[in-house]
Amino acid sequence: MFREQHEVTNLGSPQNPGPVMSTVVHVQPDTVVPDHIVWSLFNTLFFNYCCLGFVAFAFSVKSRDRKMVGDVMGAQSHASTAKCLNIVALVLGLLLTIGLIVLLAFTFPPYFHAVQQGMRNGRGF
Repeated sequence: MFREQHEVTNLGSPQNPGPVMSTVVHVQPDTVVPDHIVWSLFNTLFFNYCCLGFVAFAFSVKSRDRKMVGDVMGAQSHASTAKCLNIVALVLGLLLTIGLIVLLAFTFPPYFHAVQQGMRNGRGF
């Protein structure tokens, strides 16, 4: 057994040095493109003023389709458009909802007061 180990260490360099071949594998990073489909669905169901939520949902679906095909640039473009539309739909929806609440808060009490006065005088609506 000692002799076999000695022979292995004395082998030295290869007798026929040929051209060294190497293989290079380029691994592209898996780019994650968010398609914002859940946000678009939320805006479609709850804040669909001027159909912005629905249009954002359509662009989200286009982005997901482009991602499935492998077109990363197209998917990013559609996702960016969907994100902008979602932001506008959400801000517009919140502003209009808050505005409606404020409008009702300021206009409803005078009508409520008029109904109360009418009931006190015996002339209800």
